[in-house]
Amino acid sequence: MNKGDLVNEVAKVVSTKKEAQAAVDCVVSSITNALKKNDTVSLVGFGTFKVGQRKARRGRNPRTGAVIDIKASKVPKFVPGKALKDAVL
Repeated sequence: MNKGDLVNEVAKVVSTKKEAQAAVDCVVSSITNALKKNDTVSLVGFGTFKVGQRKARRGRNPRTGAVIDIKASKVPKFVPGKALKDAVL
């Protein structure tokens, strides 16, 4: 399922496809903005979106084999909730 498919599913519940597109865009942008602020977004029964930390480390350039330093970074993480895990199993 891609974003267009999700919009079509939401459109079955709301009155128009335009409103469904706005709803999906709002949810995605709200989660993105919260993660930018280092907040956690918990959707009970679905899961939790949070910001994880990657430590600085050494790596290798696969082409040349040269050792390179990789900077520390923040990465988005999703931890599925119990209800979602049970639904998939």
